[in-house]
Amino acid sequence: MFNTMETPMPATLLHIDFAFPGPWGSALAEACRDLAADIATEPGLRWKMWGEDPESGHASGEYLFDCREHAQRYLDKHLPRLAAFGATEVHARLFDINAPLSAATRAPVTA
Repeated sequence: MFNTMETPMPATLLHIDFAFPGPWGSALAEACRDLAADIATEPGLRWKMWGEDPESGHASGEYLFDCREHAQRYLDKHLPRLAAFGATEVHARLFDINAPLSAATRAPVTA
């Protein structure tokens, strides 16, 4: 029998880390309030986590997108913006999500 249901595309994790001069903590939250609101409107974005390590001078972003295409489109948009904020040594990678293993370890993803 012919299956008419489409196979869903796997969710995509975008990891970005970079050297960053600050600000940190509540000052960063205040400085990036509008940026966070803009990122929240990105097509296909399910969530973003913001990471910071002031001791080493590094920050990170972990993003979950509904598909690789949306994640790549966002990355292409965001890299120049990071440079404008003073970020250097930027590293970015896209990963397909293994939903069964992620669910088993309580990740906020769906199969």
